[in-house]
Amino acid sequence: MSRIGRKPIVIPTGVEVKIDGSNITVKGPKGTLDSKIHPMMTAKVENGEVVVTRPNDEKEARSLHGLTRTLISNMVEGVTNGFKKELEIQGVGYRAAKQGKNLVMNLGYSHQVIVPETDGITIDVPDPLKIVINGIDKQRVGQFAAEVREKRPPEPYKGKGIRYAGEYVAHKEGKAGKGAK
Repeated sequence: MSRIGRKPIVIPTGVEVKIDGSNITVKGPKGTLDSKIHPMMTAKVENGEVVVTRPNDEKEARSLHGLTRTLISNMVEGVTNGFKKELEIQGVGYRAAKQGKNLVMNLGYSHQVIVPETDGITIDVPDPLKIVINGIDKQRVGQFAAEVREKRPPEPYKGKGIRYAGEYVAHKEGKAGKGAK
């Protein structure tokens, strides 16, 4: 039995979960999320909890069991607290600013890199070297953060670029570091 899949998801106060066949709608204080679960899985709301069950112990059913439970749990977490990803910018002259609904970054290119906010995603720039991405959908927040990081990923020689907060970038020696024989 899946350890994650069999744990019930507690529905906090102020959150409403509707299950219609394989469609799940979670409504909370921060917004509404809709999703489809795999037709093999069944989800029910019982005593203020969502319980996910599987039909048999085949490999596919076991793997989908924990996945389905985690996706529903992330939906409940998103509409109550939301998700955020923090990005750090490192490099001389590299900086970010917010102009209206656009993220404007100077990343060492001859032009500014402009990334617009999308639906369900908000960008916050508390200081020129930090970007905070907020939203209720965990997948969309992570994807948007990856797209922003992709504009200038950290390079291994000096570590310049955009990285996740707390990300470790392994540094390489340059040509001069090899030493003559």
